[in-house]
Amino acid sequence: MSITIEEYEFEGPFISTDSLKNLSGVYVIHYKNSEGKYTRLDAGESEDIKDRVENHDRKNCWNRNAHGDITFSAYYCNENERMKLEKIIRNGSSLPCGEI
Repeated sequence: MSITIEEYEFEGPFISTDSLKNLSGVYVIHYKNSEGKYTRLDAGESEDIKDRVENHDRKNCWNRNAHGDITFSAYYCNENERMKLEKIIRNGSSLPCGEI
């Protein structure tokens, strides 16, 4: 399963963090809206995506702003690429929980 975000092919969206890997990369948090499209809530980068998402300090914001089940996507890459891609996603999205 994959989803294209800003022209990058992300793994997901997954309904559980069990499908995320303990690897470096970029994550996107979203939910499926009433039209069947995914609406982004948050995005970030980490050296360990699974751990970061499972222990994220903005989970309450995700829950408040999701109008459906929260889902997770990941793009695994090195530190330089993840920093660049996070900026691209943040600049191209209005993220209600995207404060850094």
